[in-house]
Amino acid sequence: MKVTAVFDIGRTNKKYVLFNEKYDIVHEFSESLPETVDEDGFPTEDCDLLTKWVQDRWAELLANPEFDIKAVNVAGYGASLVHLDAANRPLTPLYSYLKPFPEELLKEFYSTYGDPTRISLQTGSPAMGMLNSGMQLYWLKHTKPEIYSQIATTLHLPQYILYLLTGRKVSDYTSLGCHTALWSFEMWDYHEWVKQEAIHKKLAPVLASSSFIYRHGDKGIQSGFGLHDSSSALIPYRMAVKKPFVLLSTGTWCINFNSFASKPLTSYQLERDCMNYLTPEGSGVTASRLFLGREHDYQVARIVEYFKVDPDFYKKVAFDEEILKQDTPKFYTACMTGNGPFPEPNTQEWQVSAFASAEAAYHHLLKGLTELLFVSLNLVNINDVHAIYVDGGFARNEIFTKLLARHYPNHKVYVSDLPYATSLGAALHVTRPQTYEFANEIREIKP
Repeated sequence: MKVTAVFDIGRTNKKYVLFNEKYDIVHEFSESLPETVDEDGFPTEDCDLLTKWVQDRWAELLANPEFDIKAVNVAGYGASLVHLDAANRPLTPLYSYLKPFPEELLKEFYSTYGDPTRISLQTGSPAMGMLNSGMQLYWLKHTKPEIYSQIATTLHLPQYILYLLTGRKVSDYTSLGCHTALWSFEMWDYHEWVKQEAIHKKLAPVLASSSFIYRHGDKGIQSGFGLHDSSSALIPYRMAVKKPFVLLSTGTWCINFNSFASKPLTSYQLERDCMNYLTPEGSGVTASRLFLGREHDYQVARIVEYFKVDPDFYKKVAFDEEILKQDTPKFYTACMTGNGPFPEPNTQEWQVSAFASAEAAYHHLLKGLTELLFVSLNLVNINDVHAIYVDGGFARNEIFTKLLARHYPNHKVYVSDLPYATSLGAALHVTRPQTYEFANEIREIKP
């Protein structure tokens, strides 16, 4: 069977997925690998274990007589770097983007390169410490110069996995453009601070094409260059939908992508958790973030505790118009200080006790969350498009999707059931079909 193989490397699960020529999944394998700690005792990905896992799985796939691998690509999480020495061995642990960034070094950086807001606006990257992967290189250069001097090539994680598969070292736009603080959306090049530090010289070259031919013995396999996972998940929609739309990628975070609005950020957007991404081709994507899933889970736990109901009760709650008409206390968030459209610290607590039932409280929780979402969507110019697609966990939430459709009666609102949108995007990008259409995965929600 002719297949496209995609290695999809998440923080929790490492998997590969095989697609046939119709982009149906024909085989998948998923595994969770134990973490390790870096030299400071901070938890992080075990780079050695991940390297062996990828190499072993790839060798097994290539040797499997059931499959004829015609193409391969990688999707992986961002803000993570692998630094290779002259012998192409990793020099350091795969430092976690959750690792705290030293305050004194941050002050030194901004005293050298100027106003944090200006740099954030130019790079489309809110200041997020190690989550700005460019700052990881700055940190390494200034705190571990003896190691930094040994770096021959630095790769973002998706491109390191690609290197393990094909031996090719590249950089790609999606990894450079995901809140790295490396890329200037004004100059469409590496930011000036990157050049002054000569950090760009450590990074592998960016190639304009979307694929190359990897030789495995006598066999030629079409290979992509690896993709940042969030950007990869956007690809099926960009290929199948011809008119401008916004994609809500929902989960712990709700990230709202408008790939039809690519202007540099304003200060107003930056202060309300907006950022810029890059498509694989290098064009801009404006996005806003909301800690939707985390806030939802926190408040559901409070409802469960107060009403003594099953923790999964909310999965069975049907939309009820009458409940939403009731007067209720104002909704206050607990998990959104420093993020989202209202990042100011919140000292008030939402009154779960004001409701007569868990079902009533849950309806009004979703009402409060979607009202925040509408503000977040306005930040990415939702009214400039005519369609909204919802992907991920909240696509299966009837109350959420109904409230969204009612608030935007002039938009088409669709929910999708693409369980492997990230893997599918990577497969589509490397094989480049002339056309791609959704099968039965998309359903319209009526107001």
